[in-house]
Amino acid sequence: MTIFERVKDTAKQKSLTLRQVEEKAGLGRNSLYRWKNYTPRGDGITAVANVLGVSVDYLLGNTDDMYANKKDESTVDLIAAHWGIDLDNLSKEEKAIVMARARDYVKGLVDAFESK
Repeated sequence: MTIFERVKDTAKQKSLTLRQVEEKAGLGRNSLYRWKNYTPRGDGITAVANVLGVSVDYLLGNTDDMYANKKDESTVDLIAAHWGIDLDNLSKEEKAIVMARARDYVKGLVDAFESK
């Protein structure tokens, strides 16, 4: 499966259009369609992965695990320890939810700080 196909399928699963993904990732119109024939830049892949809540490795086809990312796993461990969450009882999907909510929370704090 190509990067474009993974992005398209994941966006559909998350009820997002490709245009919405482009806008949220800060990409130009039809940028994702160009990924059918050209390899995108690293910052573009990272931005799209963040919008979709998946790992860059998943989009690149290095893994079929949407959330496989050592950095995210260690961040989830830190967040869980801080909030007293027992990770042993969470599935990968539940860990991804914890991570997504933590990202949203931190983004909200950053946005509030920057708007002052």
